[in-house]
Amino acid sequence: MGLLDKLSAWLGLRKTEVNVLCLGLDNSGKTTIINQLKPTNAHHEDIVPTIGFNIEKFKSSSLSFTVFDMSGQSRYRNLWEHYYKDSHAIIFVIDSGDKLRMVVAKEELDTLLNHQDIKDRRMPVLFFANKTDLKDAVSSVKVSQQLCLENIRDKPWHICASDAIKGEGLQEGVDWLQDHIRTAMIDDSVNA
Repeated sequence: MGLLDKLSAWLGLRKTEVNVLCLGLDNSGKTTIINQLKPTNAHHEDIVPTIGFNIEKFKSSSLSFTVFDMSGQSRYRNLWEHYYKDSHAIIFVIDSGDKLRMVVAKEELDTLLNHQDIKDRRMPVLFFANKTDLKDAVSSVKVSQQLCLENIRDKPWHICASDAIKGEGLQEGVDWLQDHIRTAMIDDSVNA
């Protein structure tokens, strides 16, 4: 990227393209969240479990997102690491009503954060504590405690309570993610 390209991207004259991984256990709501973030005319009517991964695109005010919606089924989670290097950020979705698998979500998160392609990068991580509309759902604060998010000190992170079906909490998360991706990209170009 040349100096003029960088300047126009920083000034918001051109949308910067970024790659984002959307991760989490199966049935946490990853695909539903990504579907809600796409333009209304691009929404899918029927959401089915992701096998392998799907690639989706959407735009915010200054970024053009390419999202790798990765399957959360245990037999496909080993695919996640093949996409770490080329990603600018991670969206990690947790089913806040699935208390039994919160430990599994924490184990997968710990494995992710300790991977050689992630651990030394200041990659922003957005957490969606999804399905807050469920009767037995725990709060985003409780999800944060159960996942020990306070121990993440080397990466910017944020957690949002969300209801993917209604789209609640999603824009707040995307706004945070957009700001932190842009900051990380500016820092990377200054340090390069």
